[in-house]
Amino acid sequence: MVYSMTGFGRSKKANEHMNVTVEMKSVNHRFCEISVRIPRQWLVFEDKIKKVILQYVKRGRVEVFVNVEGEGLIKRKLQVDWQLIDEYYERLQEANERFSLQDRITLGQLFQLEGATEVIEEETGNEEIEQLVIAAAEEAAQQLTEMRRQEGQALLNDIHEQLAMMTQCVRNIRTWAPEVTEQYRERLMKRIDELVQGAVDETRILTEVAIFAEKADINEELKRIDSHLEQFVDTLHKTEPIGRKLDFLVQELNREINTIGSKANDSRIAAQVVEMKSALEKVKEQVQNIE
Repeated sequence: MVYSMTGFGRSKKANEHMNVTVEMKSVNHRFCEISVRIPRQWLVFEDKIKKVILQYVKRGRVEVFVNVEGEGLIKRKLQVDWQLIDEYYERLQEANERFSLQDRITLGQLFQLEGATEVIEEETGNEEIEQLVIAAAEEAAQQLTEMRRQEGQALLNDIHEQLAMMTQCVRNIRTWAPEVTEQYRERLMKRIDELVQGAVDETRILTEVAIFAEKADINEELKRIDSHLEQFVDTLHKTEPIGRKLDFLVQELNREINTIGSKANDSRIAAQVVEMKSALEKVKEQVQNIE
């Protein structure tokens, strides 16, 4: 199965107290790199989120965005400074006595005095939030993988078309290659005949033709291209990540095609080389997206 390295996934999980949303997108990358953006107080979940994603993604850069919201995240607690309230009460009582007052001191008044009370916010336990975050990450990763699979199938179809075109070009070249040497011999004979007016040294001509045939021989290159194309197709049907191997095969194919182009002394073969290079360039672009 061929997987693209680009995709998107989103999941939202909720309970009666909180909502968790996880979004992730992936793009091309030489290795597997995961970046998680999550509120600081929940950074404890980062490694667990990465482990979930690594079950689905082997190559590519994945950016993950986690949002946690809800009233259940914070527990408010009233903290009372009784020692300070005692001080306030004693001072107020002293003031009544000093100024001969009979002001009634209420608890509400004491609680409103500066520093007497403070509302403390405490984070709720992590277990419930962790369950929601991991569940959302799992579902988002599954959606991401499905999109990568669909795009991978489209890449696979296009690659097969280009490989078929290259295979046909190889057949054409193999058919025309033997004619190149014979055409060279005929041109050489004609040229020499024009120059020497019939006094042709057959041995010299045969030697020149043999040297040309050796230099222009592309049978080995064609065999290697056949082998690389066969390996390419076999690799496309493997289950593990295949992008790097395909990239290597593209480089090898490019090398052999360039060699044929430099050796070919025939316009038809040159035209096929151009077609093969065009098809290979398209394959190269698609391979850059494959996991």
